[in-house]
Amino acid sequence: MVIIAIDGPAAAGKGTLSRRIAETYGFHHLDTGLTYRATAKALLDAGLPLDDEAVAQKMARDVDLAGLDRSVLAVHSIGEAASRIAVMPSVRKALVEAQRAFSQRSPGAVLDGRDIGTVVCPDAAVKLYVTASPEVRARRRFDEIVASGKAADYAAIFDEVKTRDERDMGRSDSPLKPAPDAHLLDTSEMSIEAAFSAAKSIIDAALENN
Repeated sequence: MVIIAIDGPAAAGKGTLSRRIAETYGFHHLDTGLTYRATAKALLDAGLPLDDEAVAQKMARDVDLAGLDRSVLAVHSIGEAASRIAVMPSVRKALVEAQRAFSQRSPGAVLDGRDIGTVVCPDAAVKLYVTASPEVRARRRFDEIVASGKAADYAAIFDEVKTRDERDMGRSDSPLKPAPDAHLLDTSEMSIEAAFSAAKSIIDAALENN
C-alpha cells in the first residue's frame, strides 16, 4: 500500500495533478478540501451557523467520503464557508481521522490538500508540495471562470488568492507549509504535462527505492 501526499496553495494545479497521478497508478484519490466543503454545505443546507464549532464538528463526523461531488461543492459560497470552518480544531480532527482512514485503501491512495504531508499522512511514501506565484494562480482561476462563460474580475481574484494564502498559512492548527521531506514543484511556468512528468519521475524513483 502506497500513500502519495500532495499539498499546496489554492489554484496551484495540485488537484488536476493528483487526479492524473491516481489514475495513472490505479490508486484511490481524495481531494481533502472537498471534505471541508461538504461539511460547510451540510451546515448551509441545514441553515445552521458557521461559527458554532460543536455543530460543525458533528457535521464533519457525518461526511460521506464516497459522496463528494466536485461540481456541486465547487460553488464559491461553499468555498468561503469551508475556509471559515477549516480553522476549527475539532472539525479538523474529525476530518483528519476520516482522511487517514481513506489513505489506508489498497493498493494505494493519493490525497491532496493543505496538510497531508505534515499532519494527515506524515509517513507518506511520496510528498509533493505544488505551488505557483499568486499572480499565476489568480490568472488561472480568472481564465477558468471566463472559459465557463462567466464574468470575472482579475484584481478581485488576486486579492482573494492572497487572503486565502494568509488564512491557510497563518492558522495555528495545521498551517499550510511544505513537509521537510517534500519535493517542491513550482508550476508557475509549467504546463500540466510538464508538471505531471516531473511528479511521475519523483514518484517512480520513490517506489523503486521502496
